[in-house]
Amino acid sequence: MNPILRNILAVVAGLVLGSIANMLLISVGPMLIPPPEGGDVTSYEGLQRTIHLFEPEHFIFPFLAHALGTLVGAAVAARFAANRHLIMAIIIGVLFLIGGIINITTLAGPIWFNALDVVAAYLPMAWLGWRIAGTKSN
Repeated sequence: MNPILRNILAVVAGLVLGSIANMLLISVGPMLIPPPEGGDVTSYEGLQRTIHLFEPEHFIFPFLAHALGTLVGAAVAARFAANRHLIMAIIIGVLFLIGGIINITTLAGPIWFNALDVVAAYLPMAWLGWRIAGTKSN
């Protein structure tokens, strides 16, 4: 297979599987840590209206979703890329980071969570995903 096509497919697969991991964790989170009284996690608009009610424990699963979604996506992209494995993993990290920044601008979460999310959930997890994929080249 053409290496460019293989790299594109690896990134697409990483985005899809990383997004699935993200959404699974976002879906499971409220079952394990119920939202606060009056908190609405059934829609994005409801979350925007009630996020001020959320305590620090309610941000555990969103952080895990962002970090592990990026990790899974980056590992998949790095593992199946034809070459430039680290670059493919970082592409996943940057794309998920862009999504995270969009989330921050539209969802008025606490500053401590926004900072932690941007600094720790995306690019470091993309690098770790590359390491986990076990590819030797960058």
